[in-house]
Amino acid sequence: MTEIAFIGLGNMGGPMAKNLLKAGHRVAGFDVDPAALARHRAGGGSLAESAARAVAGAEIVFSMLPAGSHVRDLYLGAGGVIAATRGRDVLLIDGSTIDVATARDVAAAAREAGLAMLDAPVSGGVGGAVAGTLTFMVGGDDAAFARARPILAAMGRNIVHAGAAGAGQAAKICNNMILGVSMLAVCEAFVLADRLGLSREKLFEVSSTASGQCWSLTSYCPVPGPVPGAPSNRDYAPGFATALMLKDLRLAQMAAVDAGAKTPLGAEAAVLYGEISEAGLALKDFSVAFRWLSDRSAAAPGDEPL
Repeated sequence: MTEIAFIGLGNMGGPMAKNLLKAGHRVAGFDVDPAALARHRAGGGSLAESAARAVAGAEIVFSMLPAGSHVRDLYLGAGGVIAATRGRDVLLIDGSTIDVATARDVAAAAREAGLAMLDAPVSGGVGGAVAGTLTFMVGGDDAAFARARPILAAMGRNIVHAGAAGAGQAAKICNNMILGVSMLAVCEAFVLADRLGLSREKLFEVSSTASGQCWSLTSYCPVPGPVPGAPSNRDYAPGFATALMLKDLRLAQMAAVDAGAKTPLGAEAAVLYGEISEAGLALKDFSVAFRWLSDRSAAAPGDEPL
């Protein structure tokens, strides 16, 4: 049994903390949302009045926050986690998806304070958080990774040590750039099939076993019908929200600019998901790109959809 402080008990963090409780760990939780705190307490966790209080007796601190600015404030701010844990044998793990530069800066500050830290963003969405089947992409040194692995195993199925500090974030944004681009390609193909009079079922039958096969098609098909468990069959309820895909694509573009990498498809995907979000679909699953593209195609001058 390990004493864990869990900061950030939202849609992802809440179920992850619950799985740590199920594994027999003691989890002191903190969140700015009273409803999230109530759910954590109902699941058997203890509550803290602040992040500093949560980490007071912790052996491991785990955070799950929306953006890099929140991570900086939590760890580097006055009275933050690093100041509160300095000089103790505490392992810091940040599961947030943030920019690589922030992950490396915070890890460096932790190292200067004599603390081990990992960046450990996840893939698998809310469903994976609930089921405990997340994939963790972890950046940090070997010893910290070995110490964290049993804790991460209570929340995930696939745990990959990607490399040094920041490598977990790099793996996450590269993976999600692939996902964002491939989903748009699949959506475009179904829109074109509709316009050409080719049934969606036949396109799925062909492409799911041919060279067009990919996860966005066979596991997360953006049109209703072929994959019963996909969000397209639930009016695009997330899943993985469009706003989150847009965030990850923008993080990938920030990293690409910093690294001098040419990623034209990733850049265009970020533009398109920005337009989809602005169309009022930010909280829908990112596969709603099909609906958005289809509506735009239906509005083409001088033509009617089949």
